[in-house]
Amino acid sequence: MPIVITRSSNNYGPFQFPEKLIPLLIRNGLQQMELPVYGDGGQIRDWLHVEDNCRAILAVLERGQVGAIYNIGTGEERTNLSVVDALCAAIADRAEIPLSALKNLVRSVTDRPGHDRRYAIDTTRVQQETGWRPQTAFDEGLRTTVRWYLDHQDWIASVTSGEYRNYYESVYNKAWERPA
Repeated sequence: MPIVITRSSNNYGPFQFPEKLIPLLIRNGLQQMELPVYGDGGQIRDWLHVEDNCRAILAVLERGQVGAIYNIGTGEERTNLSVVDALCAAIADRAEIPLSALKNLVRSVTDRPGHDRRYAIDTTRVQQETGWRPQTAFDEGLRTTVRWYLDHQDWIASVTSGEYRNYYESVYNKAWERPA
């Protein structure tokens, strides 16, 4: 069976479930609620816009070598705290909330047990073998993501209300022929 494997760095963008760092902070920032950051916020990640990730996966499907593993990322590492700062600026700009008010909402919370301090991947293979390169600059990706969440607050409300769990359970209970 012809198989290729992709491993992507941290994705962000539209439709990301609001428990993840970027959508959580957007949602909380828009409601002027606490902006939680694990520990000292010094965890380092490579943030990849979801559309760049999709383009990379397509490039691997079209031009990748069978049996190969492709790491997908931007090669740009950021601390979570620097992501929070950039996100506060993007929210302040788009939602017309004072930047200082948003930054005052940032709170350190207890870090998760076993939380990796740094994620790093080498993207040489995907770039050399497929010609793929990320196209979305981080700050622009954040601005479009904030805009998307502002324009789709009904979606956020629906996935945070718990209704999706009822749907999920009813579909899968039926699919697995378990009584509801």
